[in-house]
Amino acid sequence: MLWKNILYKKSFMFLEKLKSLNNQFEIVAKKLSDLSDITGKIEYKELTKQYFYLRPLAEKFIQYSKLLNDIKDTVELKTSEDHEIIKVAFAEYNDLIEKKDKMETEIKNLLTPPDAHESKNIIVEIRAGAGGDEAALFVGDLYRMYTRFAESSGWKYEILDSNPTGIGGFKEVVFEVNGDKVWRYFKFERGVHRVQRVPATEASGRVHTSAVTVAVLPEAEEVDVEIKIEDLRIDTYRASGAGGQHVNKTDSAIRITHLPTGLVVSCQDERSQIKNKIKALKVLRAKLYEKKVLEREKQLSNERKQQIGSGDRSEKVRTYNFPQNRITDHRIGYSAYNISEIMDGNLSGFINKLIEADIKAKLKMSKNI
Repeated sequence: MLWKNILYKKSFMFLEKLKSLNNQFEIVAKKLSDLSDITGKIEYKELTKQYFYLRPLAEKFIQYSKLLNDIKDTVELKTSEDHEIIKVAFAEYNDLIEKKDKMETEIKNLLTPPDAHESKNIIVEIRAGAGGDEAALFVGDLYRMYTRFAESSGWKYEILDSNPTGIGGFKEVVFEVNGDKVWRYFKFERGVHRVQRVPATEASGRVHTSAVTVAVLPEAEEVDVEIKIEDLRIDTYRASGAGGQHVNKTDSAIRITHLPTGLVVSCQDERSQIKNKIKALKVLRAKLYEKKVLEREKQLSNERKQQIGSGDRSEKVRTYNFPQNRITDHRIGYSAYNISEIMDGNLSGFINKLIEADIKAKLKMSKNI
């Protein structure tokens, strides 16, 4: 009865969950061993993703099952009439229970649903909102913050499109970041970023509040989104803004309209019309992929509310208060008082707080295991 009280009530559902996942792993592994059963690239990619998620859980199923059996054997030894055996059994039992608790924590972390975009590069869009010139200047500040963060992390970045102002800011800037786990660290930046400070253009010293929006799009591949040429309207025009001698000299800028959805993207940063077209298509593909993902996630809206932010561009995520040297993330109620360091690209500590909170939220959702 003691064995059942200690283990069956606390661990039986846990073991059954792992057993079910182990069965899924065996099915996926069998399909991947015979490629003739796989219909195409998309199915192969999905099966591969499932395989690498399920494999460590299948390994834990074997280890956890053995551990529970060892605990069961030790419990039975505790009823022995030999005092030396009982003494050893008690010591071993406590050690096994400690291992069980540790393993259950490891399994819970493995059960955290993998992010579908974890391995993808990203496209970041920063756009000025309310605040006029000050908002445009803050777009430039955030662009500098993100690119310095990328450099310190060993990631590469490239501007895809920009609309600079004459005072050192941007009405908008679009750039891509390539590297390991870039999505994990940038995905929490999506939403409205509000800045409170005395603008460089303000003579009276009055604090202004401005806002910019940040969108982070997982870069889409051709297998993620199919774009048909007949669905596109492609227009060329002359580049404008502070862009060098080629500005207003050639029709190198590209504007692409996706007719079925009405999505419009443009690119004017390159001298070459072909290069601008390639970059614009990259952004369009990412936007179409984001639209597809958001439509799918509407069915999971209740779960997404429990996670750290919905990714909605209208959601106010952070306030940068320069007079108080404070940055506050409104989703987790966390403030840091080193604004100059963070604006210089030292984002890791801040973002790690968001990652920890997101993991806790996801684990809370899996408490029914």
